[in-house]
Amino acid sequence: MAQAPKRLYRSRTEHVIAGVAGGLAQYFNIDPTLVRVALVVLALFWGGGIVLYLALWVIVPLEGKAETDPSLGRRVRQAAAEAKATAKKFKEDVIKK
Repeated sequence: MAQAPKRLYRSRTEHVIAGVAGGLAQYFNIDPTLVRVALVVLALFWGGGIVLYLALWVIVPLEGKAETDPSLGRRVRQAAAEAKATAKKFKEDVIKK
């Protein structure tokens, strides 16, 4: 019997803000603190940690929540637009200086 594929969810038990780091840690079977530190380092040095966290918060479903969410497409488009705007602003403010 084939085992169901592993799925990425936001954690309900290992969470500080939205369970993104806890969910990634459960998925990769590592300590959530390592994921949190990596996201903070990305946020401090490149700004990508914030964008990545927000995108995953919107895209990744909460553990135990039904996978069919009618607003998912709209939220993904909105998150992509916000990430693009943030990256553009970051590029203008930091990289071009």
